[in-house]
Amino acid sequence: MPTSPMPLAVRVIRAEHDALAAMLRTVPLLLAEQRRAGVAPDFGALRAMLFYVDEFPERLHHKKESELLFPKLRALAPTLRDTLDDLDADHAQGERAIRELQHSLLAWEQMGEPRRAKFEQQLSVYSTRYLRHMKREETEILPRAAQLLSAEDWADLDEAFGSHQDPLAPRPGQPVDTAYAPLRQRILQALPAPFGWGPALD
Repeated sequence: MPTSPMPLAVRVIRAEHDALAAMLRTVPLLLAEQRRAGVAPDFGALRAMLFYVDEFPERLHHKKESELLFPKLRALAPTLRDTLDDLDADHAQGERAIRELQHSLLAWEQMGEPRRAKFEQQLSVYSTRYLRHMKREETEILPRAAQLLSAEDWADLDEAFGSHQDPLAPRPGQPVDTAYAPLRQRILQALPAPFGWGPALD
Protein backbone atom coordinates (compact mmCIF):
# COMPACT_ATOMS: atom_id res chain seq x y z
CA MET A 1 0.00 0.00 0.00
CA PRO A 2 1.63 3.30 -1.06
CA THR A 3 2.29 5.87 1.63
CA SER A 4 0.99 9.40 1.24
CA PRO A 5 3.59 12.06 0.45
CA MET A 6 5.02 14.00 3.38
CA PRO A 7 3.29 17.40 3.67
CA LEU A 8 5.30 20.38 2.45
CA ALA A 9 5.11 21.96 5.92
CA VAL A 10 6.84 18.93 7.48
CA ARG A 11 9.51 18.90 4.78
CA VAL A 12 10.18 22.60 5.34
CA ILE A 13 10.33 22.22 9.13
CA ARG A 14 12.72 19.28 8.91
CA ALA A 15 14.94 20.95 6.29
CA GLU A 16 15.17 24.13 8.32
CA HIS A 17 15.93 22.13 11.46
CA ASP A 18 18.69 20.24 9.62
CA ALA A 19 20.30 23.43 8.30
CA LEU A 20 20.25 25.16 11.67
CA ALA A 21 21.48 22.07 13.53
CA ALA A 22 24.40 21.71 11.13
CA MET A 23 25.39 25.33 11.66
CA LEU A 24 25.03 25.20 15.45
CA ARG A 25 27.17 22.07 15.63
CA THR A 26 29.79 23.37 13.20
CA VAL A 27 30.47 26.86 14.56
CA PRO A 28 32.04 25.69 17.88
CA LEU A 29 34.25 23.26 15.97
CA LEU A 30 35.31 26.06 13.63
CA LEU A 31 36.12 28.38 16.52
CA ALA A 32 38.14 25.66 18.26
CA GLU A 33 40.10 24.95 15.08
CA GLN A 34 40.81 28.66 14.54
CA ARG A 35 42.04 28.97 18.11
CA ARG A 36 44.26 25.90 17.72
CA ALA A 37 45.72 27.31 14.50
CA GLY A 38 46.15 30.80 15.94
CA VAL A 39 43.80 32.25 13.33
CA ALA A 40 41.60 35.22 14.21
CA PRO A 41 37.87 34.51 14.09
CA ASP A 42 35.90 35.89 11.17
CA PHE A 43 33.61 38.21 13.12
CA GLY A 44 31.78 39.29 9.98
CA ALA A 45 30.81 35.71 9.24
CA LEU A 46 29.78 35.09 12.85
CA ARG A 47 27.58 38.19 12.77
CA ALA A 48 26.01 36.93 9.54
CA MET A 49 25.26 33.56 11.17
CA LEU A 50 23.60 35.11 14.20
CA PHE A 51 21.63 37.50 11.98
CA TYR A 52 20.41 34.48 10.00
CA VAL A 53 19.24 32.72 13.19
CA ASP A 54 17.41 35.86 14.29
CA GLU A 55 15.91 36.54 10.86
CA PHE A 56 14.70 33.06 9.92
CA PRO A 57 14.41 30.43 12.68
CA GLU A 58 13.46 32.90 15.41
CA ARG A 59 11.14 35.28 13.53
CA LEU A 60 9.60 33.11 10.80
CA HIS A 61 9.96 29.42 11.65
CA HIS A 62 9.01 29.73 15.33
CA LYS A 63 6.21 32.20 14.67
CA LYS A 64 4.49 29.83 12.25
CA GLU A 65 4.84 26.88 14.59
CA SER A 66 3.45 28.79 17.58
CA GLU A 67 0.65 30.58 15.75
CA LEU A 68 -0.45 27.90 13.27
CA LEU A 69 0.76 24.36 13.98
CA PHE A 70 0.62 24.28 17.77
CA PRO A 71 -2.94 25.66 18.15
CA LYS A 72 -4.26 22.98 15.80
CA LEU A 73 -2.65 20.30 17.94
CA ARG A 74 -3.80 21.86 21.21
CA ALA A 75 -7.37 21.54 20.02
CA LEU A 76 -6.98 17.89 19.03
CA ALA A 77 -4.55 16.47 21.59
CA PRO A 78 -4.99 17.74 25.16
CA THR A 79 -2.20 15.42 26.34
CA LEU A 80 0.27 17.47 24.29
CA ARG A 81 -0.54 20.76 25.94
CA ASP A 82 2.30 20.69 28.48
CA THR A 83 4.80 19.86 25.74
CA LEU A 84 3.41 22.59 23.49
CA ASP A 85 3.56 25.07 26.37
CA ASP A 86 7.22 24.19 26.92
CA LEU A 87 8.00 24.64 23.22
CA ASP A 88 6.13 27.94 23.09
CA ALA A 89 8.12 29.13 26.10
CA ASP A 90 11.31 28.21 24.23
CA HIS A 91 10.12 30.26 21.27
CA ALA A 92 9.33 33.23 23.49
CA GLN A 93 12.81 33.11 25.05
CA GLY A 94 14.59 32.55 21.76
CA GLU A 95 14.62 36.12 20.46
CA ARG A 96 16.03 37.43 23.72
CA ALA A 97 18.67 34.70 23.78
CA ILE A 98 19.87 35.41 20.24
CA ARG A 99 20.10 39.14 21.01
CA GLU A 100 22.20 38.38 24.08
CA LEU A 101 24.43 36.18 21.95
CA GLN A 102 24.80 38.95 19.38
CA HIS A 103 25.77 41.35 22.16
CA SER A 104 28.37 38.92 23.51
CA LEU A 105 29.85 38.53 20.05
CA LEU A 106 30.12 42.31 19.67
CA ALA A 107 31.77 42.51 23.09
CA TRP A 108 34.33 39.89 22.06
CA GLU A 109 35.01 41.70 18.79
CA GLN A 110 35.41 45.09 20.45
CA MET A 111 37.00 44.12 23.78
CA GLY A 112 39.18 41.23 22.70
CA GLU A 113 40.04 37.80 24.09
CA PRO A 114 38.81 38.38 27.67
CA ARG A 115 35.27 38.31 26.23
CA ARG A 116 35.70 35.14 24.14
CA ALA A 117 34.85 32.71 26.93
CA LYS A 118 31.49 34.33 27.68
CA PHE A 119 30.45 34.21 24.03
CA GLU A 120 31.50 30.59 23.62
CA GLN A 121 29.71 29.58 26.83
CA GLN A 122 26.51 31.35 25.76
CA LEU A 123 26.75 29.80 22.31
CA SER A 124 27.08 26.35 23.88
CA VAL A 125 24.01 26.87 26.08
CA TYR A 126 21.97 28.30 23.21
CA SER A 127 22.94 25.48 20.86
CA THR A 128 22.22 22.74 23.40
CA ARG A 129 18.78 24.15 24.16
CA TYR A 130 17.93 24.68 20.51
CA LEU A 131 19.02 21.19 19.46
CA ARG A 132 16.96 19.68 22.28
CA HIS A 133 14.00 21.84 21.27
CA MET A 134 14.13 20.71 17.64
CA LYS A 135 14.44 17.05 18.67
CA ARG A 136 11.31 17.35 20.81
CA GLU A 137 9.40 18.85 17.91
CA GLU A 138 10.50 16.08 15.56
CA THR A 139 9.91 13.19 17.96
CA GLU A 140 6.90 14.38 19.97
CA ILE A 141 5.03 16.89 17.79
CA LEU A 142 5.39 16.07 14.10
CA PRO A 143 4.43 12.37 14.44
CA ARG A 144 1.27 13.33 16.34
CA ALA A 145 0.50 16.00 13.78
CA ALA A 146 0.77 13.39 11.03
CA GLN A 147 -1.78 11.25 12.88
CA LEU A 148 -4.26 13.96 13.81
CA LEU A 149 -4.34 16.79 11.30
CA SER A 150 -6.74 16.78 8.38
CA ALA A 151 -5.95 17.39 4.73
CA GLU A 152 -7.44 20.86 5.15
CA ASP A 153 -5.14 21.53 8.14
CA TRP A 154 -2.13 20.46 6.12
CA ALA A 155 -3.17 22.62 3.17
CA ASP A 156 -3.19 25.67 5.48
CA LEU A 157 0.18 24.74 6.98
CA ASP A 158 1.73 23.97 3.59
CA GLU A 159 0.71 27.40 2.33
CA ALA A 160 2.13 29.13 5.40
CA PHE A 161 5.44 27.26 5.62
CA GLY A 162 5.89 27.35 1.86
CA SER A 163 5.56 31.13 1.74
CA HIS A 164 9.15 31.84 2.83
CA GLN A 165 12.44 30.49 1.57
CA ASP A 166 15.13 29.87 4.16
CA PRO A 167 18.47 30.69 2.46
CA LEU A 168 20.23 27.77 4.17
CA ALA A 169 17.43 25.32 3.40
CA PRO A 170 16.29 26.14 -0.15
CA ARG A 171 13.70 23.83 -1.63
CA PRO A 172 14.63 21.93 -4.80
CA GLY A 173 13.89 23.91 -7.90
CA GLN A 174 13.34 27.18 -6.05
CA PRO A 175 16.07 29.82 -6.13
CA VAL A 176 17.14 31.61 -2.97
CA ASP A 177 15.60 35.05 -2.58
CA THR A 178 18.08 37.43 -4.19
CA ALA A 179 17.90 39.70 -1.14
CA TYR A 180 19.34 36.87 1.00
CA ALA A 181 21.76 35.39 -1.53
CA PRO A 182 24.73 37.42 -0.17
CA LEU A 183 23.91 36.27 3.38
CA ARG A 184 23.80 32.64 2.25
CA GLN A 185 27.12 33.02 0.42
CA ARG A 186 28.77 34.76 3.39
CA ILE A 187 27.77 31.97 5.78
CA LEU A 188 28.55 29.02 3.53
CA GLN A 189 31.95 30.41 2.55
CA ALA A 190 32.90 30.65 6.22
CA LEU A 191 31.68 27.22 7.31
CA PRO A 192 33.75 24.10 6.62
CA ALA A 193 32.63 21.25 4.39
CA PRO A 194 30.46 19.26 4.27
CA PHE A 195 27.92 21.85 5.48
CA GLY A 196 29.68 24.89 4.07
CA TRP A 197 32.03 25.66 1.21
CA GLY A 198 35.22 26.07 3.27
CA PRO A 199 37.96 23.49 3.80
CA ALA A 200 36.91 20.53 5.90
CA LEU A 201 38.15 20.44 9.49
CA ASP A 202 40.77 17.84 10.34
